Amino acid sequence: MKAFSTLFSVEFRLSLRDMNMPIFAVIMPVVVMLIIGMLFGGQPAYEGASYTFVAQSVGAVSAIAICAGGAMGLPLVVSNYRYRKILKRYFVTPVSARLILAVQVAIYSVYALVSAVLVFGVAALFFGYAFTGSWPAFVGSYLLVLAAMLALGMMVGGLAPNEKIAGVLASVLYFPMLLLSGTTLPYEVMPETMQRVADVLPLTQGVKLLKATSLGLPVDQAVVPVAVMAVWAVVCTVIAVRFFKWE
Repeated sequence: MKAFSTLFSVEFRLSLRDMNMPIFAVIMPVVVMLIIGMLFGGQPAYEGASYTFVAQSVGAVSAIAICAGGAMGLPLVVSNYRYRKILKRYFVTPVSARLILAVQVAIYSVYALVSAVLVFGVAALFFGYAFTGSWPAFVGSYLLVLAAMLALGMMVGGLAPNEKIAGVLASVLYFPMLLLSGTTLPYEVMPETMQRVADVLPLTQGVKLLKATSLGLPVDQAVVPVAVMAVWAVVCTVIAVRFFKWE
């Protein structure tokens, strides 16, 4: 436990100095929430809807931090440490691959949770948002989506042979999910063809799950997203730990 806390403290301070995660995982979701609120205010999500556009978007926007950490931040950090031989130095110490990955997952989890609190706070303070779903269901869903996306990032970072390849893979994951999963551009306003493309992305199912639980929609709308996220979390975690490369 002491090794974890020490390593977490060092790595978290380094991430703050870099500023990429504070900007993309904390500041960016808040800005997106403000823009959505100013553009659409309290308008119904669609004709006859019982909830507003802002209420529909809160769960999705809170997933931006998950996308930033899982698809971009985690793979780049791990691959960079491998390229700089930092992981090789850890190899001759009691520090295990599991501990390194656990620390990075914990760091990006902190960013994601802080971001979610701020997004909900902005929506409530400036746009009259009131949560109508189930808090236990939403928190459980948020943690499941977070686990799945961070597991994806662990897998990419653990297997990519160098930082350049990790950067390419991270970009291929990050930007399509950021634009098409519903975290920035609402899924409901996309053309049907674009929705079909978006449905292939794992985070799209995660966003659907967050929307369903935050709005209190019928349980059957969450079954498929829960199954998809659970499979991603388990498979990617097993691959990341089993095939982690030190150099």
